[in-house]
Parts: sequence; structure tokens; C-alpha cells
Amino acid sequence: MDERALNRILRRFPKDGRGFFTKREILRAYRSQPERPVPEAVFAERLRTCPTRTLSGITPVTVLTKPFPCPGRCVFCPSDVRMPKSYLPNEPGCQRAEQNRFDPYLQAWNRLEAYRTMGHATDKIELIVLGGTWSHYPPAYQRWFVARLFDALNDFGAGRDARAAVVTAAPRVPEAGASGSYNARIAPISRVTSLEEETWERLEEAHRENEAAATRCVGLSLETRPDSVTATEIQCLRRLGATKIQIGLQSLSDDVLAANQRGHDVASSRRAMALLRAAGFKLQVHWMLNLLGARAESEATDFAQLFADPDFRPDELKVYPCSLIETAELMDHWRTGAWKPYASEVLIELLADMLVSVPEWCRVTRMIRDIPSPDIVAGNRRTNLREAVEARIAERGVKLREIRSREIRGEAVLASDLGLNETHYASAAGRDYFLAAETSDGRLAGFLRLTLPSEGNPCPDELRDAAVIREVHVYGAQVSLGDREAGPAQHQGLGTRLVERACQLARDAGHVRVAVISAIGTRGWYRRLGFEAGGLYQHRSLRDGVEAAAKESDPIVSR
Repeated sequence: MDERALNRILRRFPKDGRGFFTKREILRAYRSQPERPVPEAVFAERLRTCPTRTLSGITPVTVLTKPFPCPGRCVFCPSDVRMPKSYLPNEPGCQRAEQNRFDPYLQAWNRLEAYRTMGHATDKIELIVLGGTWSHYPPAYQRWFVARLFDALNDFGAGRDARAAVVTAAPRVPEAGASGSYNARIAPISRVTSLEEETWERLEEAHRENEAAATRCVGLSLETRPDSVTATEIQCLRRLGATKIQIGLQSLSDDVLAANQRGHDVASSRRAMALLRAAGFKLQVHWMLNLLGARAESEATDFAQLFADPDFRPDELKVYPCSLIETAELMDHWRTGAWKPYASEVLIELLADMLVSVPEWCRVTRMIRDIPSPDIVAGNRRTNLREAVEARIAERGVKLREIRSREIRGEAVLASDLGLNETHYASAAGRDYFLAAETSDGRLAGFLRLTLPSEGNPCPDELRDAAVIREVHVYGAQVSLGDREAGPAQHQGLGTRLVERACQLARDAGHVRVAVISAIGTRGWYRRLGFEAGGLYQHRSLRDGVEAAAKESDPIVSR
């Protein structure tokens, strides 16, 4: 049913004789009926609001940590003491966090309920934790925050609602007129309470429950800075269940980093990327244009290093033009004329040049922050900036290669009609393979990231000499666990075929085992593929049976 047909029906049956019933009201009424002519999933599909939210195959749930001192002194960062450093109260995600007192359980449970009322599946969840520098929060708070997120998923999937029992108090705001830096003002009110502490044992218990829960975590994303990444920190990130790390490189110019008081240099970024990749994480880099000290004519050259230099080469990318916010130190540089925003035309041309250079194995997730226009003193205010950039690229007659532009999303596709394109490139950890299941016209139905490590790469001891699967992703509108609907690429065995091909490549390269950085909710799936629990990863032996397994799974034909 299209939107116009639905609106015709709604006009015939107005609410209280006046307005329209909302889709949420219709779906809620449908769920209350004892007899339903079609399954709820089919009915919800016809009513689904905001369908693009889950067209990449998973349901994202974004939450924020509470305000806390940040080790950074970046001149471009907003410093609103009501929020974690760099975030603003009027951003949509921040508003939800504040309404839920920054409590992880309330944020996650209420977001899941909102998705359910909009008709979205809620069984495969990517948890995205934003806020200040995650690695700077106390370890006990980190364990508590993640454990409570998993409690929310476990409870929601089981039909349990423990929101009324949540006793977390809203963070206090510094008194009006308080002076000093963000950290000085926030420190007295940011102390972790006894209610915000947790043990590893309790967290691991929540993890175990989630392995078979009806609402599972299929990815956990955490944010950090290059100078916070160490071997010890990586072990903690993995033990928490993280599979993706968002890391703010911002620039690959030491001069620009210094001018913006980032507190780290390019060498720190190299070390961090090498450690994270060797540990199997998916890497999402944050990059900023128009920083203090940057020049429009050199931006593209700086950006090109991201993919030309094997030490970087991110899997995902967020590109943000710098926007001036009143609480940022950048205001002083703007007043003196030391910093000026790029003209709109210059910005669009720069972003177009950058976007066309992004390779087929990287996804450009964002091109703007959700900063409301009234909060921007100077800089880009266009909410459709990406649309304008892509229109400019289309005018050039160029076709984008990056992942987001090629996803099949909700389109029907049969795994038997797909071909396999294999791309490999050098990385700080060794050689990376991007296995892409594509249609004949290049649309992407699924992919796998595999790292074949080089000798001496800085990997954790558990991964020594093992090939590492860093990500498996199959596209198409989210299909419920166990559902075998025809059409979407999910649940047609595509993920299994990609894994089997990765195992073949690893064995051909001389590896005797392959490890995977599995999310908590995907452990069961990997066990069915022959992977066994290790310490912080799952492992599969390649000594025998791989060729037979691959043959039985009917792998995708290589092109």
C-alpha cells in the first residue's frame, strides 16, 4: 500500500470525526485485536514510518553518557555544561537523553518502544554510545552503562518493563553565573555515584542472557580519541562487547591539530588506528573541514591521505564541516578574523571532490551534525548538504563508489543472482580484504571485512597468527530473527557464504585458524558456523573441513 492509498482510507474514517489517525495509533490498535488477518510483521511493513532507519539491515539505538570532564581542549567544541562535551541540548539525540536523565536503561528501552510503535523490527540492534571521550569515564561507570543497556535489550525482548524501578537522578547543572572551563564547572557535579558502578561479572551475565534474547545486540559502537588508545584500553573495549570504534582524527596535519588544541598529533592517530585494526574493530573516523588553520586549497590533499596511506584507510567516515557555536573557544578566533567559514559553494565543491575519491570499501555515514540552525553562529546551516553535494557530483557525470550510495536497502534480491567482487589493500595490520556481494549493476547486498595479518603487527595475544573477520553485514530492510521471507538478502544464507569464502582465503594464505570480533548477539550464529569461544573473540580451526563446508554452502560466484 502506498502513502496516497493509505491517506484515502484515513480520510474515510477520520479520528473523532476530524483529524487522521496516526500510524502509531493504527498499529497499536491492530496489536490489541485478538484475531489478526495477516501477521503483525506484514501489517507493520505496510504502515512503517521512517523506513530508512532500518533499511541497512539493523536498528540503530543511540544513547548518550552523562556530562563528564573531557581530556580535550578543542577550540571548535561546544561547551554546554548541560551536555557531554561537544554536544548541544537541542540536538534530537541529546533531547532524548536529557528527557531520560542520561540513564542508559531508560534511553534504550524507550527508544526501542518508539521503534516498535513505528512498525520497525526490534530484534537486531546496533547500540551506539555517544558523549564525551568514552575512555575517560571511570571503568565502573563504563561497566554499569553497558550492562544497563543490555538489561534494557534483554527486558524489552522478554516483555519486561523495569523503567519504574530506575532511580538514577538527573545530572545537576552548575549554578548560573559559574565561571571557569567546562571541566572545572562540570567536575563537582559529575562524580560517579554508587548507583552507577558495576562489576565485570554482572556485565558478563547480561551479555550471556543477550546471546539468546529476543532483542539482541549485533553491534556496539563506542567513541574515543587517538591519544586514549592503548593495548590495555583495547582489552577493556573488547570486554565491554565493543565491535566498532568511532575515533576523531579530524585532520592529518600536525599544524592544524595544534592550532585547534586537539592534544594529539598525526603519529598518535597512526598508532591508534594500527592497534584498533589489529584488534579486529571496525573503524569509523571523524573528519572535520574548515578547522582553524586549514586552507580550502589544501583540504582535498589532506583528505586524500586517509586512503592513500595504509596506516589509516577507515571502514566508515563521518565528515563534518566546522560550525561555530557560541560556547566554543573558536568564537574568539572568529571575532578577530583568524577563522572564517567557507562559502557554501566552496564547501559543496570540496565535499564533492572528497566524496568521489572514497573507495568502494568505505561508507560515508554522515556529512553534517544534527545541530539546529539557531545554535550555529557561523558556518553551514544546510540540513540537506549531502543532497546538494551528491547533486553536484551527478552534474559531473561521476558515479560514487562508497558503500552508502550502493546499498540495495529495501530492494528484493536473490542471493543466487549475486556475484562476488574481492578487493584487497594494504593496511597497518597486514592485508585487508573486502568481499562484496553485488548485483550485476554494482548494488551492494552484503559484504565481509577480513584482515590477513602481517608479521609483527600489534595485535592482542589471542589473535596472534590468526586471520580476523572484522565485520559481516548483509543489507535489506531488517528481517526478524528466524524469518525466511523471500526477497531481502538477509536470511538467504548470504552471510554464511561470505564467511566461508573468507575462511578459504585465510587457509590459502597459510593460516590455521580464523577469529571473529563477534557482537554479543551474533555469537550463536558464529557457533553454528563452527566458531568456538576464545577469550575476547570466537575462533574456528582451518585445519580440515573448510573446503567441504564452503562447497555445501554454495558460495557466490566470483566475477
